[in-house]
Amino acid sequence: MNEQFFGLSDTGKQRENNEDLFIAQQIHGGKFILASVIDGVGGYAGGEIAAEQARTAIIDCAGKPFNEAIPMLAECFYLANERVIAERKRSDKYQKMSCVATVALADVSANQFYYAHVGDTRLYLFRDGSLVKISHDQSFVGFLEESGRLSEQAAMEHPRRNEINKALGFEGNLNQHADYIETGQSPFLPGDLLLLCSDGLSDMLNSAEITSILSRPGSLKEKTRLLIDMANEKGGRDNVTAVLVQNDKTPQQYAANKVTESVVKPQSVVKQSEQSATGTPAHPKKNNIAATIFAILALIFLATSIYLYRLPPVVKTIMPAKKIPGKAEIKLQQVINNAKGQSIILTDTAFAGPVIISQAIRIDKDSLLLKVKGNIILQCDTGYNGPAIILSSKCRHIVLDSLSLSGFTTGIDVTGNVLLLKNVRFNNCKSAIRQSFTLADKKYFSGQLPVLSLKADSLPVKIK
Repeated sequence: MNEQFFGLSDTGKQRENNEDLFIAQQIHGGKFILASVIDGVGGYAGGEIAAEQARTAIIDCAGKPFNEAIPMLAECFYLANERVIAERKRSDKYQKMSCVATVALADVSANQFYYAHVGDTRLYLFRDGSLVKISHDQSFVGFLEESGRLSEQAAMEHPRRNEINKALGFEGNLNQHADYIETGQSPFLPGDLLLLCSDGLSDMLNSAEITSILSRPGSLKEKTRLLIDMANEKGGRDNVTAVLVQNDKTPQQYAANKVTESVVKPQSVVKQSEQSATGTPAHPKKNNIAATIFAILALIFLATSIYLYRLPPVVKTIMPAKKIPGKAEIKLQQVINNAKGQSIILTDTAFAGPVIISQAIRIDKDSLLLKVKGNIILQCDTGYNGPAIILSSKCRHIVLDSLSLSGFTTGIDVTGNVLLLKNVRFNNCKSAIRQSFTLADKKYFSGQLPVLSLKADSLPVKIK
């Protein structure tokens, strides 16, 4: 086994104390890797105390036996929140202390990771040279960035970038607020890398700079050190913390499928020998003129018949009229094609009524979160037999959230195991998901196909 995790925290260039803490350790006999970055909210006394209370609570809770990962991670945050609030009540000095946190639980053997998140610490997935932001900043500036109103650079420089909407310690009884904690899960494939970090890193380094460091050869320790050093070189305005977790299994390399063209060649004309079976030349019978004339006439008649028979019949072909996509369908495809970030939020005010689909909506992006606010239904057009949505082979991580598909022969056509569903409904779809895999030609394969894990609920699950 290669190295699987490493964490590091630094005070930065402008702070006197470090309110960041992290977790990077194996739990349950090495079955899972528990990773977390916790940031005591700056500007208030006791931020480091809140972070320590949360860290201890997460380790205590995650160390107990559990059946399902996501409810367990949510329970970690409930316990951390209670301990932070209890500590606040002990002293008037710490009345405003709180912290933000991101926790990831990696199951390398099952190629899955699970996470929980509150605040503006971040979780990234680095796969095949691409960096995907998994968590969502629960802040005003974070909302502006993810909705496309602010560029990444503008968000990093915004004067309100450190204002947050949610934190552990802000309010009690989080278990009664289903949407307070962001949770989720995703494939964690061989070669994948998770990055958890505080805003002291993400406010200093943009996605391209982080990607450049993670793409370099070297150990997790070296990459973590480079991330923190670069953040400090660019100003180090805050405490800087980073944790890396790697699926250290060897990635499988697949060669591109070869397309074999089957060409039917015309058979060569084989000249038959005019010799008889005995080897003597065959001669027509003499003095049989009538028979010869009759044979010639018969051949002429036969040739004429064959020619007339081979003439193709005159058939009038009526081509069905090609349906023109509706305005809403065209608009939806354009929104996806023109998206600059990795998330799209669709509202039912922008797409009022069912969106009639006459040709598949195609997604060609490496990573995308397509989230619906309100009620948007993709409705199959009359006579259309194709899928509602096609995820091309370029896709690596696609999340569809709160979308409804109705009346399709196939709801979603996907290549590989790249799709994550949240509260997606399939109404009268003969086949909800059609999944295919591209494998190398003429190779021997062993193993088990990925299993799509889905849970059905009568009511939508409250997942932020």
